[in-house]
Amino acid sequence: MTDETHRFTGMYDECRQRVWAYVVSRAGRQVADEVVSETFAIAWRRLDDVPDPALPWLLGVARNVLRDSIRAEARREALAQELRAWTEGDVADQVAERIGVLQALAALPDDDREILVLVAWQGLSPKDAARVVGCSTAAFRVRLHRARKRLKQAMEPAGPSRPQVRNLSEEWS
Repeated sequence: MTDETHRFTGMYDECRQRVWAYVVSRAGRQVADEVVSETFAIAWRRLDDVPDPALPWLLGVARNVLRDSIRAEARREALAQELRAWTEGDVADQVAERIGVLQALAALPDDDREILVLVAWQGLSPKDAARVVGCSTAAFRVRLHRARKRLKQAMEPAGPSRPQVRNLSEEWS
């Protein structure tokens, strides 16, 4: 074993647990192993720069590695949020679609509207929704199918009796 290897091994054995405890106290166990590994990799590459005692220097390196890791994670999260915003579509399109659905829903008979709301907005299963309206599950499923069909028809482009929902995204552009 060379002198460098012997020095590094001694430093590692003496300080690893304390460096790990420091990182855990700052960032938790989940990232501690990675930060400690990177800290000692830097110490190996810069062994000539490591003073005696090594612990303060190692803690400083661990602090910097942790800070860089947190910054990198923040950059990744910011990018992910930006990408999600790009893929969610135009808010105006979502508003126009919502208005169209609400107008179509308002045009339905009360019974159809209640059935659709119980399933879509209240999140009830057909079995539970059937209990609410007082019918069998099979009968509820038939009613739900018919209500969905009428909602779809109500959302279709305007005929002579129903004005078409304006596309607000085109209007606001």
